[in-house]
Amino acid sequence: MASLIFNDSDEICRSISDVPPTHYTIKVQSFSLLAKNSIDRYESRSFEAGGYKWNLVIHPSGNKNRNVKEHLSVYLAMAEENSHKTGWEVYAIFKLFVLDQNKDNYMIVHDGKERRFHGMKLEWGFDQFIPLKTLNDVGNGFLIDDTCVFGAEVFVCKERSKDKGECFRMIKDPIVYKHTFKVDNCLDLDKECIETKEFNAGSRKWKLRFFPNGRGAGLGTHISFYLALADPTTLPRDYKLYVEYILRIKNQVNSNHLSGTGTDWISASNEERGWSRYITQAYFSSSNMGFLLKGACILETEVTIHGVLDTL
Repeated sequence: MASLIFNDSDEICRSISDVPPTHYTIKVQSFSLLAKNSIDRYESRSFEAGGYKWNLVIHPSGNKNRNVKEHLSVYLAMAEENSHKTGWEVYAIFKLFVLDQNKDNYMIVHDGKERRFHGMKLEWGFDQFIPLKTLNDVGNGFLIDDTCVFGAEVFVCKERSKDKGECFRMIKDPIVYKHTFKVDNCLDLDKECIETKEFNAGSRKWKLRFFPNGRGAGLGTHISFYLALADPTTLPRDYKLYVEYILRIKNQVNSNHLSGTGTDWISASNEERGWSRYITQAYFSSSNMGFLLKGACILETEVTIHGVLDTL
């Protein structure tokens, strides 16, 4: 190893160990075929260390996103399958390994620093893990018969809740999403709730809920009418949308449509907005009003998303 020269910064440490990596090992065969097949990034299966799941990430020709040339790049990444779910940020010290197959020992690359992994920074490591010229020299033992072996050790130092901040984004030029539905047999009082087909507004799916016999304060006297998220469980925790909405029952005889307008926050825990006493049943069902023809009505909505609130 003394004959090897690395143009490392003062922060990177290299050492030799006869002990294999504690937490994970990758054996890569036909290594040269990665670059020949334009595989710029190889990500290992997830492995567990310190109560979290991780991946080893290898760029066989250098990390092109960071303009790395003539070097192999290797990183430790927190697996996305658990990093977002936990809602925590994790501080860890890690070491990355490469096997010298001639001497049966490992070169260890590390910087001794406690690194912070979180949703906006899932990956840490070394752009210039090893020069490709050094790797490809069989005399160094790192690449023998086109096979090399990498490894990782990860030691979690501490973890901390990262739900201590939020990001609120107002939308400069919001789009108005308009959808219209015809509802047959809309005075079928055997149906507690009539739901329309799902529709898109922004990046979310929605539906309209129509209660012919009313709900809550309007039960038995009024039509109740709501805009609702189609599947609120898909929203991240503490995610909210600031929404302007119009709920409309169209007049099928003239243009005297009935509309209600509101603005409010909608989230997984408060997934619908509207009115329990939108219109009296008598007024709605009157043949002179034009809202109900042959048992059918036409519902319409306009949805405008003005803002999005999420955690940092």
